[in-house]
Amino acid sequence: MTLNISRVFFLALMFSSSIWLSACLPSQSQEPQQSPPPPPAEASMTLQYLEIVSADVDAVCATLSAIHSTSFGEPEPAFGNARIAVLGDGGRTGVRAPLSDNEAAGTIRPYLRVDDIEAAIAAAQASGAQFAMLATEIPGHGKFASYGQGGIQLGLWEL
Repeated sequence: MTLNISRVFFLALMFSSSIWLSACLPSQSQEPQQSPPPPPAEASMTLQYLEIVSADVDAVCATLSAIHSTSFGEPEPAFGNARIAVLGDGGRTGVRAPLSDNEAAGTIRPYLRVDDIEAAIAAAQASGAQFAMLATEIPGHGKFASYGQGGIQLGLWEL
């Protein structure tokens, strides 16, 4: 019996493929893998306010409005004269100019919702966070605080 090269190559390919597949596929005796359970509800993070600091507030608002089919209101003094757009889930995005010489344009600061802002501040401080603003109330909107850690700026928001 004569074997030609193409037949030998084909048989070798089939053999190596079957070895590879058997190594990758679970055997019949293995139980199907289950996905990990979802995290507890209290571990979820919800964005309440996204603060964008820009040297050109009107241009940023116009671009975000065009992309996301939303509109920004007039400057709101309670939010540092930010122009605010309300998000579908009730959160907000605000675009404002820098409030001081040491605040850089280009800063984007997410404020995550918390149930107890004082407890959240204490936990963040215990982890080494440095607060620029402790719990401050904006009447009718809740309390916020902002901090820096690891080269980024974050915020907390209690409704």
